[in-house]
Amino acid sequence: MRIVLTVNAAWNIWNFRRPLVEALLADGHEVTILAPRDETAEKLESLGARFVDLAMDVRGLGVAQNLGMVGHFRRHFRALEPDIVLSYTIKNNIFGAMAAGGMGVPFLPNVTGLGTIFLGSKPMFLAGKLLYRRGMGKLPVVFVQNADDREFLLENRLLREEQMRLLPGSGIDLAQFAASPLPAEDGGLSFLMISRLIRDKGTMEFLEAARMVRKRRPDCRFRLLGPLGAANRTAITQEELQPYLDDGSVEYLGATDDVRPFVEAAHCVVLPSYREGAPRSLIEAAAMGRPVITTDVPGCRAVVDDGKSGLLCKVRDAASLAEAFERFAGLSPEERQAMGDAGRAKMAAEYDVSIVIERYRQAIAELAATGPNA
Repeated sequence: MRIVLTVNAAWNIWNFRRPLVEALLADGHEVTILAPRDETAEKLESLGARFVDLAMDVRGLGVAQNLGMVGHFRRHFRALEPDIVLSYTIKNNIFGAMAAGGMGVPFLPNVTGLGTIFLGSKPMFLAGKLLYRRGMGKLPVVFVQNADDREFLLENRLLREEQMRLLPGSGIDLAQFAASPLPAEDGGLSFLMISRLIRDKGTMEFLEAARMVRKRRPDCRFRLLGPLGAANRTAITQEELQPYLDDGSVEYLGATDDVRPFVEAAHCVVLPSYREGAPRSLIEAAAMGRPVITTDVPGCRAVVDDGKSGLLCKVRDAASLAEAFERFAGLSPEERQAMGDAGRAKMAAEYDVSIVIERYRQAIAELAATGPNA
């Protein structure tokens, strides 16, 4: 079959969906990635996939501008003649679905998180509802990544119960993200936040909580790993970050293509996000045997058993996050290791990438049987 994967950034496929691409290629399908080109495009092509550049404004919120994406997708779909399209991220999901629906092309979106459109103003929220219904309301199958998002979409009558199927994020390769013992505590405890530096991920709460705790527990170290200047309206600037670097509250480690060495050096991985689909950084950390601290919000709370594999704190609350840091610091080394072991066991039972690949294979087979080339 000719299968197209579309997303708002090529690195998303390389970092999170590569096992799925490899599995589809191994099954004998022709795979095309339709996304804005970046440095990972050649890596995807080296796997055997085709890459087609998609022109889109990731940040733009103008209705007319974004509706123009429907025409872009139609032109690409006419040229590529896909048997099925797999989609990720909100604009690709909504406007790709609109284009595919008018052409009779089977379309399978993955709601990887509800994102800014449902965290912002009421007008944005209402516009998001209309777009969801128009774009995805009639699709036979929509993947969602946690039960809270499924309930939200159902309660707000954005999607129907029979459409939605749960998927454990993008899954985790347990061999690639192997477990390792927690590091020695000779230099104190190390807390690591892995994320794009944007407000919606709770970056400012992390910075403030780190400053609070460092005054009382100078043996605790707080580190940030992830790119500055993200293509997001809530991105943190260098000027906003600098005061926390100057007073020693946090260390900024920059960005990386491989988080594993940084996770291995940490005692705890942190993500105080406002809402997630299935937070990749926490899944990777838990798979590697690291306890996690995160917010009690949809997506985040699904990947941690509070008090067993990590700790939950209140959202948008630096004081609550600081309290969680101190609770973790008060545990014994054996208790912290037990948390890490519990996280690894949870990932093996619920988030193995083989689960994701098999559910995609099932859905592709179902939808392809109804397409124009069936």
